[in-house]
Amino acid sequence: MAGDTEYQKVSSDWMTKATVHKYPYGFRWMGRPIIQLPQDIIAMQEVIWQTQPDLIIETGIAHGGSLIFNASMLELLGNDGRVLGIDIDIRAHNRAAIESHPMSKRIDMIEGSSIDQSVADQVKAAAQDRERVMVVLDSNHTHEHVLRELDLYSPLVTKGCYLLVFDSLIEDLAPDLFKDRPWGPGNNPKTAAWEFLKSNDRFVIDQDVEQRLLLTVAPDGYLRCVKD
Repeated sequence: MAGDTEYQKVSSDWMTKATVHKYPYGFRWMGRPIIQLPQDIIAMQEVIWQTQPDLIIETGIAHGGSLIFNASMLELLGNDGRVLGIDIDIRAHNRAAIESHPMSKRIDMIEGSSIDQSVADQVKAAAQDRERVMVVLDSNHTHEHVLRELDLYSPLVTKGCYLLVFDSLIEDLAPDLFKDRPWGPGNNPKTAAWEFLKSNDRFVIDQDVEQRLLLTVAPDGYLRCVKD
């Protein structure tokens, strides 16, 4: 599939249309809006089952669907794993829905900017006694913000686990799709990931995931940790 240029073009066109129609907003996980492509949800399931993390750190909470998803995967693993979500604004109705969910028993939340040093220190403390740590970046999508998140949280990812940089697709879409946003082509998670990888050899892009998915919001965003 990776070598089929026509298939690649069709997939790219589909992703553009999906973005225009806010396609990822149409799905829920165990009752909570997850705001992800089903293809990426399946890929995350594969990654979590394969790597067996005991802590998943996620920046960006929104409605909490991804936190619930990650917690449910840890529940299936049967370990003592926890999910730690960070958001600059956890709205009261979303917090209430997350805290009343059956999977809340595995979820902790921090309200604050993910690039605030005091928040990063709290996250580091939570990861201190964990053996296998995975990180998902899905908050502010500007180059500067994501690059700072990468600097702060990539050291917490353990060898064999993943660092997921979501919405790197922004680099491949038309600028007019982001008129009301501070990010766009040239200023987004993919450009931050590329910059990060220039000076960090602990991570490699897992092209196998992307080539199998074809439809993903995270091209060049599935980063596997290959060094301690």
